[in-house]
Amino acid sequence: MTPKNIARAVGRLALDKNGLDIKILDLRKLSDVADYFVICSGSVDIHVKAIADSIVDKLKEKGVKVWHKEGYQALNWVLLDYVSVVVHIFRPEIRERYALEKLWGDAPLEVIE
Repeated sequence: MTPKNIARAVGRLALDKNGLDIKILDLRKLSDVADYFVICSGSVDIHVKAIADSIVDKLKEKGVKVWHKEGYQALNWVLLDYVSVVVHIFRPEIRERYALEKLWGDAPLEVIE
């Protein structure tokens, strides 16, 4: 799968788990950190976990394995690193505090609905 396909698959999987405010940021012209960020919110900690688990499990079934994951202890902000695609799943108040969309405000944006 291409990075763009992975990012869109992540967006759809988050939507399937009722993820909130799902956005894909295209960072290819702005940074070497990753090609894409996928950012979404879960309403409570168990919702954040459900979204993250679904993404990891469903992508693994397609042969796409997560390289690194963080945040499963507190479940305020779970990060799933697929190298070219980094997934950020936030509780709403944490997402507002860190405001990644504003930090990367020059990135082209795709909203998943």
